[in-house]
Amino acid sequence: MSTFPKFLLANKRNIPESPAIREKKLGIWHTLTWGQLADEVRIVAAALLLEGVQRGDRVALLGENRPRLFSAMAAVQWIGGVVVPLFTDTNAQEITSPIQSANIAFVFAENQEQVDKLLSLMPQCPTLRRVFYDDELGMRHYRQSQLLSYEALMAKGRSGLAEVSAKLDSELERGSGKDPAALFFTSGTTGPSLGVMHTHEALVERVQSAIKSEGISGNDTSLAYLPPAWLAQHVFAYAIPMVSGSCVCCPESSETMLNDMREMGPTIFLAPPRVLEALLTQVSVRINNTGGIKRSIYDSCMAVAKRVGAGILSGEPVSAADRLTYQFGDAIIYGPLRDVLGLSRVRKAYCAGESIGSELLLFYRSLGIDLKQVYGSTEMGLFATLQAKDPGISSSLGRPAPGLELKLSSEGEVLFRAPGQFAGYYQDAESTRLRTDAEGWFHTGDMGWLDQQGELHLVGRKQDIGSLNNGGDFAPKLLENKLKFSIYINEVVVIGKGRDAVCALVDIDSEAVGNWADKQGLSFTGFSDLVALDDVYRLVGEVITGTNAELANDPNLAHTQVHRFVLLPKRLGPDDGEVTRMRKVRREVIAQRFASLTQALYDGSSVGHIDAQLRYEDGSSGQVSATVMIGQAKVFATPTLQKAA
Repeated sequence: MSTFPKFLLANKRNIPESPAIREKKLGIWHTLTWGQLADEVRIVAAALLLEGVQRGDRVALLGENRPRLFSAMAAVQWIGGVVVPLFTDTNAQEITSPIQSANIAFVFAENQEQVDKLLSLMPQCPTLRRVFYDDELGMRHYRQSQLLSYEALMAKGRSGLAEVSAKLDSELERGSGKDPAALFFTSGTTGPSLGVMHTHEALVERVQSAIKSEGISGNDTSLAYLPPAWLAQHVFAYAIPMVSGSCVCCPESSETMLNDMREMGPTIFLAPPRVLEALLTQVSVRINNTGGIKRSIYDSCMAVAKRVGAGILSGEPVSAADRLTYQFGDAIIYGPLRDVLGLSRVRKAYCAGESIGSELLLFYRSLGIDLKQVYGSTEMGLFATLQAKDPGISSSLGRPAPGLELKLSSEGEVLFRAPGQFAGYYQDAESTRLRTDAEGWFHTGDMGWLDQQGELHLVGRKQDIGSLNNGGDFAPKLLENKLKFSIYINEVVVIGKGRDAVCALVDIDSEAVGNWADKQGLSFTGFSDLVALDDVYRLVGEVITGTNAELANDPNLAHTQVHRFVLLPKRLGPDDGEVTRMRKVRREVIAQRFASLTQALYDGSSVGHIDAQLRYEDGSSGQVSATVMIGQAKVFATPTLQKAA
């Protein structure tokens, strides 16, 4: 079984009545078994052959996680095509480039919104000739010849199945693990987005390794709620279920996700740090709105959990008294809290996308949730390294997965090599050459170090790391993770490389800060009013001061205390290019857009001014102009400066 469609047919033979995909629609859960899924995929594959899709063609997918999206992926791969998932929240201008660069002729679109984007860019994308759409709501008056509904595509496949049946069988048999399976575009955090080609073999090998090491089986259930264009979501929602025979569940919408997750009870859960931070914020806001004895019980139990919870989860020795106290807390606080978060049945939880702060990791592990960091990249696949079985709260990302080699360059850059690593950047041999050396080592751009057990620890992106003018090392990600553990900070960008001191640009969490402001009786009408309040500046200043006090006790980090900060008058958003679609910070864009505020932070000004161009979801532009205060944080006396190891 070398390709995903071959795994699909194996699941049909072995577990035909087991659930493959569950979807909540209009409040009701619908189940598609492996037998039903395989039958539908065969019909769609037949229709695609009749539509003219050929081996090697790139077929784009533009929609949220839905059963028909997974059927389309398998059908494309059945006949030797390559799936190209795209981010659904992009505007037409953003998806023009990947469609042009990948020479895409066919697209599966979810609904009218996505169809409208594709129709608007067709003059710039002459290769695009057919759009298949799923949801027919609002589409009855569309008459463009390029459009075909999914239902009509299925009807075409049923009527023509006998005609192409022999070719379907031969294309499936012809499929090889060496064939390209999917083309993913990188997030573009540090530069232009690049198309990364993965073969069936590379993805299957990485997934089989994870299934074996993590004990994933057909009895597991995962959740498909993140963008399908993200490699990690593709692995968890498509690749792992195909290989293991497990079930994937699709929530009805992002608004109902938490309630739907409680109903489906996933046993495997994937989240980037931003999702884990958002869940923590929701819990904290609710707790902050309680008082009296309830709040006291919560605080007492969480203190116990923080002290011994992670140790109990990791199997470390814990006194009988602490274990009994923790069991009491589990009955009245931790268990109900896991249920509220929809994680009561989770056996394995994974954080991927970027590094997670130790405080956030400790919070979830203290609740009894087996959360681990997964390290990988679009190029190397998701499971390049995986934390050990009982990681505790170590910063270690574990050893490389079986079949992968790991080493550090002379500068400390993390390098990987594997027989089945990515097949190169699509139609970009120069970028492939720059990132993969003559010996086959892929240069990740991440700086790290290896401990005595050979486990990887990350420091940050190579281009972000430097030193302050006083000689102290500066790695912004560690400091930013500490600050973002506060529920009042949504995102923060710290500045210090080549500077005399560290300063910060802060994007507040409007929900948590707004809730706090309401309780204080403060008056505001919107985000811009909220960030301009003196009391909000004091609130964020106290958060930064608390972090500074913690840093002051660490000789290796004391010099990174934040001296001054500014509350940004707008949210950092992907439509403005300040963060990626996966909400990773684009530091170069932010440095340019907020250069005037950075200048004010370092020239001693009490206020700063910003004039910035905005881009809205429909592609139109606007302008933000504001004068903002400069906040001062308390800085503590530090031990003798020592450079980090």
